[in-house]
Amino acid sequence: MQLFNSVAGAIVAVAFWIFLSTSAIAGMRYEFRKRQIAMETVRAAIERGQPLEPAVVEKLLARDGGHESAGLQDFVPHLQMGGIITIATAVGVLIAAFLVGLQYPLAKLPLLAAGALAACIGAGLILAAGALGRQGSRRGSPDRMA
Repeated sequence: MQLFNSVAGAIVAVAFWIFLSTSAIAGMRYEFRKRQIAMETVRAAIERGQPLEPAVVEKLLARDGGHESAGLQDFVPHLQMGGIITIATAVGVLIAAFLVGLQYPLAKLPLLAAGALAACIGAGLILAAGALGRQGSRRGSPDRMA
């Protein structure tokens, strides 16, 4: 039985894309609403005649929630953690491939491919973290003055 030739396969595919688009729209809506509330706060302060310091206005209207602008170095631990989690997931999928393959031999190869893909993604995340770490250490070294 071909899953994607059936009605059930079509329903799963449509449900996936609906979920994906709903998640994206919800994230955009959340950011829009957060920014709208910040604008209303600034507008209310101006209408009441309260003095506003430029730093406060900039913090309220900043796109990143008022945090200092994040450098690439801030992403290094997150990339490393994501890589470790993804590689651990790959190991789990590869183990599952062998265990499921005992009962269902046709499922073994696709599961091995999924595990290999996850391992490659995890390795890429860890390599990206290393590259960013080296780039940041070069920028901060005294022999590379701008």
